[in-house]
Order: sequence, then C-alpha cells, then structure tokens
Amino acid sequence: MKFTILGGSGLIGSQVVERLTAAGHDTVPASLSTGVDVISGKGLEQVLEGADVLVNLTNSPVFDESSIDFFETSMSNVRAAAEAADVRHYVILSIVGVDQVPQLDYYRAKALQENLLEGGPTPYTIVRATQFFEFVQAFMSWTTEGDTVRLPSTPLQPMASADVAAAVVRAASDTPLQGIRNIAGPEVFTLDELARITLAARPDGRHVVTDDQAGMFAVVTGGVLIAPEDADLAPTRYRDWLQQQPQPDAGRQP
Repeated sequence: MKFTILGGSGLIGSQVVERLTAAGHDTVPASLSTGVDVISGKGLEQVLEGADVLVNLTNSPVFDESSIDFFETSMSNVRAAAEAADVRHYVILSIVGVDQVPQLDYYRAKALQENLLEGGPTPYTIVRATQFFEFVQAFMSWTTEGDTVRLPSTPLQPMASADVAAAVVRAASDTPLQGIRNIAGPEVFTLDELARITLAARPDGRHVVTDDQAGMFAVVTGGVLIAPEDADLAPTRYRDWLQQQPQPDAGRQP
C-alpha cells in the first residue's frame, strides 16, 4: 500500500514514516520542508496522488484560539484533496478526553478537527492518545518560577511517543474504524507526581509544589485525561523510559 504522511518530519510523523518504510510500504512523508502546505493547499494534490492511506499528523504552531482556524482551514483543504485522490483511509491523531475540556482552546480545536473528519466522505480512523512522556519537561518549564515548579494534581496516563507511533501505524494499516481508538500508557500519575519522579531521576535544583491553579491543566477536572475502559494500553513505563533517556548537560535545562 501507499501511505502519505502529512507532518512526516515531526515527533510522531518521523517515527510513523520509519516504521511503515521498514515494513516495506511505499511511504511519502510530507511537510512544509518538502513543499507541502496544508493551509494554502500547496503540494497536496501531488503527495496524495495514488495514496491508499492518508495519515494527517500536522499540528497548529500555536495552542491558543488561533489553533481553531488552523484546523478548520487545513482540514478543509486536506479533506478535499483526499476526496479528489480517492484516498481509501484517512487517519488523524487526537487526544484522549479532547471533547471534555472545552475550556482549553487547543482541545476545542482538536475536537473540531475530529468533527470535520467524521463529516467528510473518506473512510476514517481517529486515534486518541494520552499526553506523551516527551512533553513532561515542557509542562514543568511552563510553570517554573525560580527553583519552584508549580503543578496541579491532575490525573494523567502518559505514554511514550514510540508507542503512539506504533499505534498509529497499526490503525493506518488496518481497515477504517469509522470511529475512535483510544490509546494510553500503562500507569496513572498526577501531574505533580510525574514532575517529582522526573526531578528525582534528573535533579536540577528545582522542587515541585502542588498548586491546583497552576498551568493549562488546572482547568481539567476529574479523570477525563486518563484512559477510558476501551483503551489499548502501551507497554512502556515512565520510569523505565526515563532511565533510557540521555543524561542532560550540567545545569538546569531550558
């Protein structure tokens, strides 16, 4: 089969391309760096020519209200191009619980992306993943003041990006689900606990204070970001993954 991967140079996209290519598929990575622009539509017709499966992993460059415009415009362009190319399966990557946190602009934008896919003519699969291990340091940096990291006790069930990529490949290689496949890591943490585990393994002079008003996840209530009962659980555990990461340079990381 021929796969076109929009966002094929990103964290997940590059791994999806690598896995599909290793499995012997004809795989076409597409991104701004290869001349494909989902906002203007430039290059979409060419990269979708002959494609059996489209995996759309493009993402908004910002997470505020303008992300809604990004997904509305990009999905309109990509959906039309996929229909014209007679693509047989359209896959996107979304977020577990995305439709239950309307307070977050970015989550509303991703929910809109799902709705636009569901309303289109191309058979589809939506893969909803929990937060990635790779994002924990960013979550911490957003709420760092001096040597203090303030984070809420929001429950998360994070997973490794490699496991996300593997799940996307499985979904893309299967028949269209015409629905949602949820995936998550094997363990539930609160966000403040996750930061403490991270700093215990990678100390940099900071300490964590639980503050349920701090950061973007402060608006999340209950367990909406953890795996629903039907989720496929990935094998990689956070502490094991953390031990395998390269040691950072001396001093606090940006």
